[in-house]
Amino acid sequence: MGRPSFYQKVGKRALDIAVSGTALVAFAPVLAGVAVLVKTKLGSPVVFKQPRAGKNHKPFTIYKFRTMTDERGPDGKLLPDNDRLTPFGKFLRATSLDELPELFNILNGDMSLVGPRPLLVKYVPLYSPEQARRHEVRPGLTGWAAVNGRNSTQWSERLAADVWYVDNLSFALDLKILWRTVSVVLKRENIDHGNVGIMPEFTGN
Repeated sequence: MGRPSFYQKVGKRALDIAVSGTALVAFAPVLAGVAVLVKTKLGSPVVFKQPRAGKNHKPFTIYKFRTMTDERGPDGKLLPDNDRLTPFGKFLRATSLDELPELFNILNGDMSLVGPRPLLVKYVPLYSPEQARRHEVRPGLTGWAAVNGRNSTQWSERLAADVWYVDNLSFALDLKILWRTVSVVLKRENIDHGNVGIMPEFTGN
């Protein structure tokens, strides 16, 4: 990424604070309603927490609504994600309602409205130098890769899209991505409905 523009230095963070703060107030009834449903259908904890890699690879704790059970096999180990993802969990993922608690991550400054999706910390050593450039910016609630394939693309394509975003970051591009995100979510485009929101593990190049 070249010399930062005014939007990159100041405007983007200001937009994040304004939109996430407003959205948390506006969607408070939705957040409360989903929380009650998660508690009823899946139990506690209602919010899923996990370390993710943020800007400059700095770890942070991401917040999402829980979508899986804690079902375990005879050996006491958690069953595979596909076996623990309930129909209700699939609905939350398909509609992106499980992502709403990330608004708190945005308000806190760990994330942005738009950016590469935050991935597991254990993936950081597996990126190529070029792929690692996705961490030059804050991770996002949505991003260029998310509106160009969602979870139906290969890792190489997703990571290349993330780096492209870093090199082309602008106010106009962020608005375009936010607008396309609304369309993608409403139409539930580019989703593997049998495996909603579950990407295969990244094992490097």
